[in-house]
Amino acid sequence: METAEIVKVAVSAAPYSIDRPFDYQIPAPLLERALPGVRVTVPFGRGNRTSEGIILARGSGEKLPGLKPLEAVLDDEPVLDSQGIALALWMRQRYFCTMFEAVKTILPAGLWYRLREIWRLADGLDRTGAEALCGRMKRSGAVLDALEAHGGSAELETLRELCGDEVSATLSAMKRAGAVVCETAAQRKVGDRTRRMVSLAADAGELLSPGEGRRISPQRRDVIMLLAAAGCVPAQEVCYFTGVGMSTLRAMEKAGLVTFSQEEALRLPPPRDVPPGPPIVLSEEQQAAFSQILDLTRSSKPEAVLLQGVTGSGKTQVYLRLVQEVLAVGRTAIVLVPEIVLTPQMMRKFASYFGDRVAMLHSGLRMTERYDQWKRIRRGEVQVVLGTRSAVFAPLKNLGLIVLDEEQEGSYQSENAPRYHARDIAKYLCARDHATLVLGSATPAVESAWRAEQGIYHHALLRKRYNDHSLPQVVIADLRQEVRAGNPGLIGEALQAELEENLRRGEQSILFLNRRGSSRMLLCGECGYVPECPRCSVALTYHSANGRLMCHYCGHSQRSSDTCPVCGGIMKHVGTGTQKVEEELRERFPDTPILRMDADTAAGGHEQILDRFEKERIPILLGTQMVAKGLDFENVTLVGVLAADLSLYVDNYLAAERTFSLLTQVVGRAGRGARQGRAVIQTYTPENDVIQCAARQDYESFYRGEIRLRQLRRCPPFADLFTVTVSGTEEGRVLRGAALVRERLRQLCPGPENEVLGPAPAPVLKLNNRFRYRCTLVGHNDRATREALSCLLKEFANDRANRGLNIYVDCNTME
Repeated sequence: METAEIVKVAVSAAPYSIDRPFDYQIPAPLLERALPGVRVTVPFGRGNRTSEGIILARGSGEKLPGLKPLEAVLDDEPVLDSQGIALALWMRQRYFCTMFEAVKTILPAGLWYRLREIWRLADGLDRTGAEALCGRMKRSGAVLDALEAHGGSAELETLRELCGDEVSATLSAMKRAGAVVCETAAQRKVGDRTRRMVSLAADAGELLSPGEGRRISPQRRDVIMLLAAAGCVPAQEVCYFTGVGMSTLRAMEKAGLVTFSQEEALRLPPPRDVPPGPPIVLSEEQQAAFSQILDLTRSSKPEAVLLQGVTGSGKTQVYLRLVQEVLAVGRTAIVLVPEIVLTPQMMRKFASYFGDRVAMLHSGLRMTERYDQWKRIRRGEVQVVLGTRSAVFAPLKNLGLIVLDEEQEGSYQSENAPRYHARDIAKYLCARDHATLVLGSATPAVESAWRAEQGIYHHALLRKRYNDHSLPQVVIADLRQEVRAGNPGLIGEALQAELEENLRRGEQSILFLNRRGSSRMLLCGECGYVPECPRCSVALTYHSANGRLMCHYCGHSQRSSDTCPVCGGIMKHVGTGTQKVEEELRERFPDTPILRMDADTAAGGHEQILDRFEKERIPILLGTQMVAKGLDFENVTLVGVLAADLSLYVDNYLAAERTFSLLTQVVGRAGRGARQGRAVIQTYTPENDVIQCAARQDYESFYRGEIRLRQLRRCPPFADLFTVTVSGTEEGRVLRGAALVRERLRQLCPGPENEVLGPAPAPVLKLNNRFRYRCTLVGHNDRATREALSCLLKEFANDRANRGLNIYVDCNTME
C-alpha cells in the first residue's frame, strides 16, 4: 500500500449540500509549508477549477487513485490555530453554513485573497493556429479578438464584459480543444505595509574619527549625528530632518556608513489624545455587583451573569473595574457594543485607563486598519478589544472576560451566513477558556431575564442611578388629541412647550424617530397609486434633500414627480421621516441650530456629529436608533419620542420587547448629569401596557406580562423558532418549493413537541427581485433537530426541481 502526506481542506467552492473536508495530497515542494491553518489553492470539481481553501488537518494515509495534489500554499504561517478551527467546526454544525463560510467570518476581510483567472493562447500557438483548432466553435472568434486586443491574455471578468456571460462555456470548449490555457493568480485584498529604515553601519565615533571625518561631507555628518542620537530611523524622516535625498542615503550605504532594513508599518486609526482617567469610585450598589462578578471570574469555571441596571446606573464603570482586575491576573477581555456610533465614547473611556493596550474593531474602520489591528491582537500586543459584533472573533489568548453591553440588541445577530449571534459565540469562548460572560442591559432580552430567574445565569442588579440621580419625569402625550386640534405635524403641544423651556434654559434635547427620509411614501389622491420599488414589494420613501424616491432595502432610487404617472392627479406626501421632522423643527425654531443623525447623514461621520453636539452645545439632536442607546451627555435634560407606535404593531414576537427597550433606552438619555431629566412620549395608543411600563421604567411589570404571553404562544425561551426561507425569481416556484419544505419538515420532525407552520410570505415578500416564502418549525434547538434541518437543506439543494431556488435556516431570527 502506497502512503502519502494528506491534508483535509475546507474548499470555498463547495456548497452546503456537499460541504465536507476534502482530501488532497501534499506535493514534495510544499511538505514544509502545508500546515493546518494555512490557506491553499486546490483543483476542485470535475473541471479541476482552481479554488481557495484552508487546511484543517494533516496526516499520513493511503494514496488512493484520483487523489488530487495541492496547487499552492498562500501563507507563510498559519492564520488560524487549532482553537479557531474548532470554533469554525462548531459554527458549521450550529448555523447551517459551510466550513469555509465559518472560517471567513472568523478572519478579517483584508486577509483574504482574490483569485484571478487569466486566459491566454496555448504555448506555441498564434491566432491562425488557434482558429484552426477552434474550427466553427461559437463565439471563439470574439474571444480571440479580445485576447489579441489585450496583448495575448485577459482576466475572465474582462472577457465576460466583452463577450457576454456565456463566455465561460466557450473558454472551456476552447481549452479542451487545446487553443487556450487558464492560469490562476492569487491576490491579497490587503497587503502588509513596510517602511525603509536607516541605521548606522558602525559606531558613530568610529565613523566621525579624525581620519574619517575629513572625507565626510556636512550633509553626511548630519545624517550620522541624527542616527547616533535616534538609532534606527525611517528613511523618510532622515530625509525630512537633514534635507538629504534618497540618493545620498544610497551612496552612504555603498560607502559602508549606513545600512537599510525593512520594518512593518501598521495602519491604525489615529491615536486619541485621552488624558488618564481618574480612579474609579463605585457606589455601594455598584461595588456589590462588581464583587459578585469578580468572584465569578476567580472561580476558574465558565460563568454567565446578567448585569441589570437602570439607565445611568453606571454599568460602564463596573465593566472598567472588572477589566482592570482581569488584566491584573494576566488575562484578556472583549467588550462588545451593539452600534458603531457607541464605539467612540466607549473607546475614550477605555483608552483613558488602558492606553494602547486596548484596540477597536468594527466595520467603520478601513479594511487596512482592521487587518493591522487584528495582527496586533494576534501577536499579543493588545489585552482588551472593544468593538461591535464581529469583534467577538478577536484572536485574544487566555480570555478572562467578555462583556455584551445592551445585550438585547438585534444587531448582535448576523444577517448573512453564518447567521450567528454574538452571545452564542461568547458563550462558546467562555466555556473554552473558563471565562466569565457579562450580559449588561437596562432592558434585558426576555430569554436572558428568564434564564437569570431560573438560575442558569447569575443575576446582579443596579436599581439606582449613579450618584443617586433621579430617573427622568415622563409625560405620555396622546397624538390623537393633536389630530383633533388640527396639528398635522409630529411636534405636539406638550413637546413644543418642553423644547421651548429647554432652549430658554440653555439645555440640550434629543428627539427620536425611527424612520429616516422625508415622507413614508407618496400617494395619488385621485386613483390611489403608490410608487413602489421595482425590485422589492415596498413603497418608495420620499427624501426631500435630493427630491428622490428611495428604497431602504435594495437602494433603488428614482426621481420624484408631483403628478401621478397613471391618472395625472396630484401626489400627496403620507407619513413622516427624520427629514420632514427636521424641516418642521426649522420652521418652529428658525434661529436654533439643529443636528440630524440617521443613515443618510452619518455615513462614516457619526463621531463628528456627536462631537459637535457635545462641544458646541447644539440645542437639538434629531435621529433614529443611533441616538437611542448608550450616549451620555450631561447637558441633555429633555428627550422626545415622536412616534412610539412605529415598532409596536409589527409581525414579530419581539415587537413588544423591542419597543419597550427602545423607549426605555431613549428616555434614559435624559438627566444623566446633575439636573432633572424630562421625557415626552408621543403615541396614538397611550393606554398600551408596553408604553405605560416604559414610561415608568418598570421592567419587572413588562417582563411578567411578556413571559406569560411567550409561554402561551410557545415563543422563546419556552421553544425555539426555526425559520426556513425559500427564495427565487419566480413566485409560483418559490411557493411550491416552500410547500414541499413544509411537508418534508413534518416527516423529519414528528412528535407533539414539534409544530410546522406555513408557508407564509416574508414580511417583505420581494427583495431585490427575489420572492421569499417561509416555513416555521416550533421545537427545540438540539442536535436531533439541527441534523434534521441539515438533511432538509441538502435534499432541497440536490433536487433538480429546485434549481434557481435558495434555501436557508435562521433560529430565533431577530429580523
